[in-house]
Amino acid sequence: MVEQHTPRSLIVTFYGAYGRSFEGAVPVSALVRLLGAAGVDAPSVRSSVSRLKRRGFLVPARAADGAAGYELSEEARQLLEDGDRRIYGAEPVSEDWLVAVFSVPEQERNKRHLLRSRLARLGFGSVAPGVWIAPGQLARETGHTLERLNLTAYVELFRGAHLGFAPTAEAVARWWDLAALAKQHEEFLDLHEPALRALQAGPEPAPEAAYRAYLLALDTWRRLPYADPGLPRELLPADWPGDRAATVFAELHSRLRDPGARFVNP
Repeated sequence: MVEQHTPRSLIVTFYGAYGRSFEGAVPVSALVRLLGAAGVDAPSVRSSVSRLKRRGFLVPARAADGAAGYELSEEARQLLEDGDRRIYGAEPVSEDWLVAVFSVPEQERNKRHLLRSRLARLGFGSVAPGVWIAPGQLARETGHTLERLNLTAYVELFRGAHLGFAPTAEAVARWWDLAALAKQHEEFLDLHEPALRALQAGPEPAPEAAYRAYLLALDTWRRLPYADPGLPRELLPADWPGDRAATVFAELHSRLRDPGARFVNP
């Protein structure tokens, strides 16, 4: 597997990892330098920033030194804060389930498509048409997402237990494609476990190398906690690769993030 890193995705990842530590906006010159270290050329940085501005993710602002720059919109900041709990494993796994039941009039079927796609991106599994399910710890993030997209009028959310009739582990295997999720974890391990072994065997990398390695690893990893939304471990296969993938990312984070920060803010 070859990693695919788009300029826009790397910019989002950069703001999640380092951009929020800046005093004020991130200068455009810093974005060009820092994304350049990850292999993104200046024109691609500028065009991707423009697209993120149009989407309302970034807003133009002055950096601390008065230079032109970009900072996160309030919605983007909330989005990243919600993501932190997933990406860094800070949200404990809930014992109950979150159920979304929705109905969208036919004349607004575009909103039905948007609703389904966003629930899927949040990691919900499909129980039946109009009925989706996720681990209970996703309630707050789901509420934020539905409010941001003005979809709350079409959805009811419930929390509770699975009472039957199939064993819950069998039901989970219907609601989510566990084989596809396992493959994503295995692909992450194929790419990043050898890099971790090299780090464990050698000296601490130089700041630029640590920054580049961390940004690329995080850009790959941050998708996994959305595809695999933190299902209870006892409901997953015994050889579930997600455990090892999470351990590998946690150690990469521990070894690379702070050295990388010295390159971001020399």
